[in-house]
Amino acid sequence: MTGEDLRGLARLLPGVSEGVHRGNPDFRVGGRVLATFWIDEDRVVLRLTPEAQAAFCEDEPDLFQPLDGAWGRRGWTNLDLIECEEDTLREALLAAWRITAPTDLVAQYEG
Repeated sequence: MTGEDLRGLARLLPGVSEGVHRGNPDFRVGGRVLATFWIDEDRVVLRLTPEAQAAFCEDEPDLFQPLDGAWGRRGWTNLDLIECEEDTLREALLAAWRITAPTDLVAQYEG
């Protein structure tokens, strides 16, 4: 997958806008970051719950790794974009969106 693929998939999610975090593109919903694209490293950092993080890391340990330190223990997770398949990226972005989006927006999307 590429950065453009990431942008396209992220923009499909309700209420998502693109911003900048530490000089890198990020994707936000309700003013909160759900994913940041680290261009030079071809990786995406996703906001997940610790439980979702553990599931993704267990299912695909070559693609997903927790961030080091406290942020990683809170669920922030690296995803190797280059090696990632579209279905996996979609699933990870949707999980991050569900965790980050306002509850009424998630209910509307899932209803």
